[in-house]
Amino acid sequence: MAGLDVWLGERRVGALTYLGGDQSIFAFDDAYADDPDRPTLSLAFKSASGGLLRDVRATRARVHPYFSNLLPEGPLRDYLAKRAGVKPTRELHLLATLGDDLPGAVVLRPQDAPLPSDAEPARFYGGGEATALRFSLAGVQLKFSAVEKAQGGLTIPAQGVGGDWIVKLPSTRFAGVSENEFSMMSLAAAIGIEVPAVRLLSLEEIARLPDDIGRLQGLAYAVERFDRPAGGVRVHVEDFAQVFGVFPETKYQRASYRNIGQVLWRETGETGYAEFVRRLVFSALIGNADMHLKNWSLIYRDGRTPSLAPAYDFVSTLAYLPDDNAALKVARSKAWTDFGEDELAALADGSGAPRRLTQKIARETVSAFRQTWAGRQAHLPISDDVRAAVLSQLDRVPLART
Repeated sequence: MAGLDVWLGERRVGALTYLGGDQSIFAFDDAYADDPDRPTLSLAFKSASGGLLRDVRATRARVHPYFSNLLPEGPLRDYLAKRAGVKPTRELHLLATLGDDLPGAVVLRPQDAPLPSDAEPARFYGGGEATALRFSLAGVQLKFSAVEKAQGGLTIPAQGVGGDWIVKLPSTRFAGVSENEFSMMSLAAAIGIEVPAVRLLSLEEIARLPDDIGRLQGLAYAVERFDRPAGGVRVHVEDFAQVFGVFPETKYQRASYRNIGQVLWRETGETGYAEFVRRLVFSALIGNADMHLKNWSLIYRDGRTPSLAPAYDFVSTLAYLPDDNAALKVARSKAWTDFGEDELAALADGSGAPRRLTQKIARETVSAFRQTWAGRQAHLPISDDVRAAVLSQLDRVPLART
């Protein structure tokens, strides 16, 4: 394989070229680079002056971090690599296999493959108005063993009910994760956080799963993909591991919430930054210790201008894995017991945002959460352990007590 052509919507933006010896390098097309109205591939390639960074280093076995983060992680990657007959770290070959259905508007296609007959080969996806959720991933059928290894339930794409969805199958280790995430996302929506449509499903509602999937117990959780809206046009997104140019396995180490806030204040202004603060406070209140870099994303609805993408992966993780720390440092500390007014002031200072605005949004979020929790928690499909974890967190987090 000579390499992969990189498409963004209907534009060919560059290529990942195989250099031999397991090395590859990404380079932009001159026509894309010279176009002042070009669509945005990633903030990772944006220079301090607002131009395009074109000096990209070659990588060995792994591809550039931006493209590495397009691939699935964990059991699903291992399974797909086995099906493709390559090591999980040989990412160029995995991208060649999965390149037609990646997150956002990026499509990767082998350079020697014939182009589709339509004029805009990478803009549209299948879409459709299917009435049942149907499992689909490039024709690959998952084995039950792959599901069984996934501690939090295996994540798969599915089509149906008029759009594209991400489905998380029930966990074999943690009971009620689907109900937990559905409830936390519903609470977030109730206090004004932007979230996609979510559903709880029985396994019988998901077609084309292997027969022995019935050995799983519990409900599946489904969230509508905001990068696959009605109409079949892909909408570009990127997560913050891509923004910061780090590999997926360092998503807990290589940046802080202050770094995310700095990007959002600079690139999206008060609107995006305020939403970020709301989500950060909400995560602290529910005890979500897994809001790493890949659980924050940007969306490019016009193809060029970033805004904070809808929220996803809100789970009260403390109900299963007690942890005194957040996934990342806020500004100076990860500890939940340090998440108060002073830490918010440091977050604001590091982000370049006003302290008063940051603290005001945080206090409003706490008030809205307490009121919503008091009125709805008894009706949520969560266990007593999850309720107890949230109540414990409300006593632990200083901000929640103000």
